[in-house]
Amino acid sequence: MKMPTLIHKVLMYSPLSPDKVWVPLLSFTLLFLLVAQAAKCPEQCVCDQIQLAVTCVNKNLTEIPPTVDEITVKFDLRGNDIQELPTGAFQKTPYLTHLSLQRCNIRRVKEGAFRGLGRLVFLNLASNHIDILYQESFDGLSSLKQLMIDRNRVEEIQPGAFSQLGFLNLLSLTHNHLVYIPNMAFQGLLNIKWLRLSHNSLNYLDIEAFAGLFTLNRLSLDHNELQFFPTETMTRLPEVTRLDLSYNPMTYLGEESVSMAKLSHLFLDHMSLQDLANTAISKSPNLIHLDLSHNQLRVMQPFSDGTPKLARLHLAGNPIYCNCYMRPLRYQQASLSTQISVDSTRLVFSLCYREWAIRSKVKLIGTCAGPLHLSGEILEAVHPPELRCQSQEAMLKAEFEEASRRAPPPTEAPENKAKCPANCACEAEAYHSSCENRGHSKIPRGFSPDTRLLDLRGNNFHYVPSNSFPAVSQVVSLHLQRCKIVEVEDGAFNGMKGLIYLYLSENLISSLRPEAFKGLPQLTYLHLEKNNFTIFPKAAFKLLPGLLALHLENNSISKLEANALDGTKSLRALYLTGNAVDHVSPKALEHVPDLDTLHLAGNKLKEVPTEALSKLGNMKDLRLSGNAIRWVGPNAFQPLGKSLKELYLDNMALEKMSQSSLAGLGPGLRSLFLEGNHLEEVPDLRQFTSLEVINLADNPLMCDCPLLPLRLWIEKVNLKVRATCANPPELRGRRVKDVHVFKACPGGDSLPSVPSVATKRSKTPKATKPKPMHLSSRVKQGKMHKSKSNLRKNPKTKGAKKTKRLSMA
Repeated sequence: MKMPTLIHKVLMYSPLSPDKVWVPLLSFTLLFLLVAQAAKCPEQCVCDQIQLAVTCVNKNLTEIPPTVDEITVKFDLRGNDIQELPTGAFQKTPYLTHLSLQRCNIRRVKEGAFRGLGRLVFLNLASNHIDILYQESFDGLSSLKQLMIDRNRVEEIQPGAFSQLGFLNLLSLTHNHLVYIPNMAFQGLLNIKWLRLSHNSLNYLDIEAFAGLFTLNRLSLDHNELQFFPTETMTRLPEVTRLDLSYNPMTYLGEESVSMAKLSHLFLDHMSLQDLANTAISKSPNLIHLDLSHNQLRVMQPFSDGTPKLARLHLAGNPIYCNCYMRPLRYQQASLSTQISVDSTRLVFSLCYREWAIRSKVKLIGTCAGPLHLSGEILEAVHPPELRCQSQEAMLKAEFEEASRRAPPPTEAPENKAKCPANCACEAEAYHSSCENRGHSKIPRGFSPDTRLLDLRGNNFHYVPSNSFPAVSQVVSLHLQRCKIVEVEDGAFNGMKGLIYLYLSENLISSLRPEAFKGLPQLTYLHLEKNNFTIFPKAAFKLLPGLLALHLENNSISKLEANALDGTKSLRALYLTGNAVDHVSPKALEHVPDLDTLHLAGNKLKEVPTEALSKLGNMKDLRLSGNAIRWVGPNAFQPLGKSLKELYLDNMALEKMSQSSLAGLGPGLRSLFLEGNHLEEVPDLRQFTSLEVINLADNPLMCDCPLLPLRLWIEKVNLKVRATCANPPELRGRRVKDVHVFKACPGGDSLPSVPSVATKRSKTPKATKPKPMHLSSRVKQGKMHKSKSNLRKNPKTKGAKKTKRLSMA
């Protein structure tokens, strides 16, 4: 029997008056609707009726479940076998905001597959087998902000593939097979902020490849095959401030190659640069940070005066010769030592360059490779008088000897090309060797000396003895995850001079010897997460001067003691999420001035470690989520005011924040997360004029006059601010923006009028199905769409009020 018929008969034949029947009848109706809604959950999935989320992870599904409730907001389908997304695949779930489709063996996204998902803001298609992005693959995603297509097989982007994504902020296409970007490939991305094209095979970009991306401020092109700087292509990007071209095989940077008016950070590290013109960056007047580390630069000229703001220059890992090594004279010949004749037309590199760096106040990062008496000296510490000049004959002799030392070794016999230990697989062309999950109890030997990636994860080594990896000096990435390793002996990695990535995650290591990482001069990324550390292994990192990222998540470290990071002066990212840290010494971080990422979420801190943070003038991303911090005092983040971009203070049971707790932070802050706390009030937010994300949800906010500054700020910013009243009781559950109490507060008369509750409840529509509160504000009963102007005028529909009365019953 249908519900309307049932209700009619109960009212008609009941001996009770309609008034007495109505309340229990409403309760029965609500129960009926909840049961009907639960019945819509697919049997293989888990449905959360409160969060409106459906999870169907690793269920071997071959198609989208047809019985998902239409009001679902989050849909997680990771790890299935869907293979193809047909046209209109999600028409039955029009209210989705988040959709996860990683590892689903998807090979094709048909045109219009996402049509009807006008509310979707996040879509993840990573780790599938998609090879072509068709013209209308993403048609209908008019609200999408983040799109992840990493680790697929994309080799072609058809014109107009992204034309419907006008609100997209982040597009990630890393680890695909792109070789070429045609003109107008990203047409339609009117609000794009970050485009990630790392780890492809790009060797050519059309001149108009990025045309139309007028809002793009970050572009990642690292780990590709670009052999020259795409000058003309980059001039079409007027707002880009950060450009990453690391790990491309460029050998030369010519005059005025980099012509980007707003560029502030340029990464050209780990390439093959042997030379660059002194005017290479002269057309980028706002450049602050230039990374040329790990190239083949032996001699450099002082840059021209076109980069007045340049403050930091990374030259580590270059064979820089710190003496009067000669070169054709192009700049500042008058300032050269009189020991060099004008006829020689040679330039003294280090003397002239060091004087330029001192005069221009540029911080040089790197060391001298020679001559012998200056080998290993830090560039910043070398004084111009120490850079003595030699006779031309002596310098020519030194140059000849150096060239002899660098002569390539004799070609090995062909039979050595395919060397591979037993029970392993080696790919000669890709320089990859793998013994993954093969049950080895000892580390195999006998790999090809050309090996670049060595994968030994999932074995049973228990310990890594000294000199475990002979004759593999070219290995860049070494995987030793899940090998039950308890101990790493001193010198275990001796000879691995080219190692950059070392993965020791998910083992049983509880301590590290001081020389465990001896012989790894280029190690940059070290993963030690999910081990058994209870004490921070500070002594082990002193031999890693080039370390940039250190992962120690999910251990049991209880303290961060003084000088914990001594010797890791280049460290930029420290990850300590999920430990037991309850104390950070004021001197714990004083040796890492360049640290820009610090993750301390999920620890046992009871206060913000302000004094320790005072040493970090370049901090951009700070995460303190999930700690037991109840109170944030005045000026807690003041030392980070000039640099901080992301601040996470969510889910801490935070009860109170000083009104000046965020003092010093301002226009630079992009994201602020305060959800899941116990805050009745929030500190002054007026200085945050550039926020892109703010979350105040799940706080018991007291909607009264002390909260007026927040209400006024919400009115001025163009942001969706998730802030809901908890008190007084009559306003519970209503958005701060939608209540009228602030109009009566001193200074609140400038606020726009809010329609009264009585006015909005005056009419009750014919409802066939109650809508959840978060949808009712956007959906009118009997219609699926509503104009934006009407939404602004009437933020709560009449259908929502019907739902509220049912809920109260």
